[in-house]
Parts: sequence; structure tokens; C-alpha cells
Amino acid sequence: MLRAGGILKLAALIFAFLLAVFLAFQLLEINTDFKLGSVMCEYQPVRYKCGLSKPCPPGHFAFKMASGAASVVGPKICLEDKLLMSSVKNNVGRGINIALVNGKSGELIKTDFFDMWAGDVAPFIKFLKEIEDGTVVMMASYDDPSTKLNDEARKLVADLGSSVISNLGFRDNWIFVGGKGIKTKSPFEQHIKNSADTNKFEGWPEVLEMEGCVPQRQE
Repeated sequence: MLRAGGILKLAALIFAFLLAVFLAFQLLEINTDFKLGSVMCEYQPVRYKCGLSKPCPPGHFAFKMASGAASVVGPKICLEDKLLMSSVKNNVGRGINIALVNGKSGELIKTDFFDMWAGDVAPFIKFLKEIEDGTVVMMASYDDPSTKLNDEARKLVADLGSSVISNLGFRDNWIFVGGKGIKTKSPFEQHIKNSADTNKFEGWPEVLEMEGCVPQRQE
């Protein structure tokens, strides 16, 4: 009887030990899964509006844009995580592409493009003259943005804050964000000349990209 009792006690001890080991491994597995999940959440990349590298401060509109690529891929204009113009939206074309945005609300007013190679500059001039004060003006080149530009058109764009419109040439790439009624030159502008020595594509310079935060109109 004592021998049988000893065996039962040993069996009970072995069972308790195995149970303790099992529970310990279960707890370790849960803890490990929790830690791995926490690490994955901690290092999950944060996405900002329009894919910006950092968020804009309060009272600013996030934007990102790109010029056209040669005569193949049209420009892209994004504001506040909304794609305003692109080849996918089928609202871009050769020449100068423009998006007008309400400076207070950030809402899109209209988009258009003007062929500066085979078109007429008169509709472009008319469009520029009709822009209302406080409007954010976003422009991107595609193929050739300048052949039909005249002094009047260049001055109207300069009045929107452009610093390089006077030097914009045949098949240059150019992106610009300005505004009607702006008192200074815009900090949001990039320009690259069409040059056989530096062109990335045959006959065209490389694509330009720009991102930033446009101050919201407070008045």
C-alpha cells in the first residue's frame, strides 16, 4: 500500500511539474506575441497627407506635385490628400497645367491646361486675369510650357509670385505654387532647363518633384 501511495504521489508531482512547464510556455508565447505586436505597431510607418515626409503645421495645406515626364507621363498635383490633376484623372495636357484652390477652405475651384506649343496664348491670359484674390495657384509643365508665352502672360504669372517665369524656355520643366494677391515671391517653385548636356530623357530634362505646406488664408 505504501509503495502504491508513493507511486501516486510521484505521478502527481510529475503531472504538476509538466502542467507548470506547459503554463509557463503558454505565458511566454503570449508575452512574446504581445512584444512582437508592439514592436510592429511602434515601427509602422506613418503616412502624411499627399505622402509628405512630415506633417504640416495647423493653418497650412499639404501639397505634393510633379512635372510631366517628357511627352509621355503627365504631371501630378495633390493637395490635402486629394489628387487634383493627373493622367489617371484624364485632366492634364501638353503645356501649362493649372489647378486653382480656394485659399481659405482648400477646396478645388477648377483645373485646366493650355497648350503652349500648338495652342494660342490668349485663352491662357484670359484665364489668369479671371483668377480671384486669395486663390492658390498651382502650375506644372508638361512637354513644352513656353513657346507661345508672350510678355503679358509671363508678367501675369510673375504677379502670382513666380521668380523664373521670365526665363522659362522650350521644353523646360517647371512646377510652381503661388497666389493671386501675393505680396512677395513664392518659395514654392522649381525649374530645370532643357539642355542636351544634362537632359535625362532625349530632348527633355528630368522630372521635377516638390512638396510643402501652403499657408491657409486667414482673412
